Amino acid sequence: MSLESLNAMPAGEASQEFLKCCGSVRWANGMTEQRPYESLEELTRAANDIWWSLNHDDWLEAFRSHPRIGEQKAAEQVSAQSQKWSGQEQSGVRDANQDTIDWLAQLNREYEDKFGFIFIVCATGKSAAEMLAILRERLPNEIDAELPIAAAEQAKITELRLKKLVN
Repeated sequence: MSLESLNAMPAGEASQEFLKCCGSVRWANGMTEQRPYESLEELTRAANDIWWSLNHDDWLEAFRSHPRIGEQKAAEQVSAQSQKWSGQEQSGVRDANQDTIDWLAQLNREYEDKFGFIFIVCATGKSAAEMLAILRERLPNEIDAELPIAAAEQAKITELRLKKLVN
């Protein structure tokens, strides 16, 4: 889709397109309201500005639109495009050995039990071993430190998906 098409579509449709990139309804509505965008740079700048203006509940809503690392299904129902992108982003897990997959599953559960949300990492270009190392590094964090780290990872994912959306 072109940026011009995204700018021209009805608000409800545009919000649905933005939700493919980030599962926060308030973020998607904010992106829709700020149209038109003149460039990809302006689009991604607005995405970051809106993202960082949201509250923790909005961040948690966005996190629920992702499957756990190594899994296929998100906690919330998402578009087929979002599922496809998640699969591509997590492709590094496909070739992982069983031990790494088992550790990812176990530590994902521990992370979610501790923080109340799934482990979010911008997985694009990362191997399963790299994601496991990041998970191990972040698991000891306190919630006040971890939530902004997870939000920053979501922002990276959103930017990559916006670029795919308007490519």
